[in-house]
Amino acid sequence: MKIASILVSTLAISGLAPAQAPSVHAERLKQAALVLEEVMAVKDKAIPQDLMDKAHCALIVPGLKKGAFVLGGQFGRGFVSCRKAGGAGWSAPAPVRVEGGSVGFQIGGSETDVVMLIMNSRGADRLIKSSKFAVGGEASAAAGPVGRTSSAETDATMRAEILTYSRSRGMFAGVSLKGSTVRADSDAIGDLYGNNKMKNEQIVYGDVPAPAAAAKLIANLNKYSSRLSK
Repeated sequence: MKIASILVSTLAISGLAPAQAPSVHAERLKQAALVLEEVMAVKDKAIPQDLMDKAHCALIVPGLKKGAFVLGGQFGRGFVSCRKAGGAGWSAPAPVRVEGGSVGFQIGGSETDVVMLIMNSRGADRLIKSSKFAVGGEASAAAGPVGRTSSAETDATMRAEILTYSRSRGMFAGVSLKGSTVRADSDAIGDLYGNNKMKNEQIVYGDVPAPAAAAKLIANLNKYSSRLSK
C-alpha cells in the first residue's frame, strides 16, 4: 500500500496521471467501426454499394443480445450517424438502445450484430427526433438485400424507409427487425459527450464534435460512402 501511495504521489508531483482504461461506450464505438468494416469487406455478401450511397443514416449495434431462441426479446446498444448537410460526410454518432422484437430463427446465436440503413430524410427525422422509435411502425422497414448490386430488391424493399441487416456466426443477411424500438442512450451520451441531457437530434443535426473514440467509425462510413447519392 505504501509503495502504491508513493507511486501515485510521484505521478501527481511530476504532472503525470495513471492511464485510464477506455469506457465501455468508447469501446463499443470501436466495435461498431469493426462491424461495418467486416461486413463491407466481403463484396459478394456486403450491403450493396448503391444502397449504401443512398442511405441518409446508418445505425450499427455490435453484439445485440438475444434473450431466447426464435421468439426471444432483444437488447443492444449502438450508434446512429447521418449525412451532414449537403450530403457530404457523416455526423458525430448518437448513442441508442435497441430493444424488443426478434431476429428470427435464420440467424441463431446468442449475440448478433445489427446494421440498419435509413433510406430517406423522413425516416431519419422520425428516428432521430422520436423519444422511442418503433421499427416497422413509425417507418416502413424491410430486410435489406446483400451482394454487389441491389438488383434483387423487391417492391417492398424499394418502398422501405429502413433496410435492416444482421450478422451472427459469420452469416450476414437481410432480416426483419419489426417490433424493435430505438431510443436515445442517455448513459452513453453522458459518458461520450459530457451531458446526459443532450438529445440525439443535437448530436446528429448540430455541430457537436465527435468523441475521439468515434474516429474510426466515421472514417469507415466515409470510406464506404462519402457522399449521398440521389
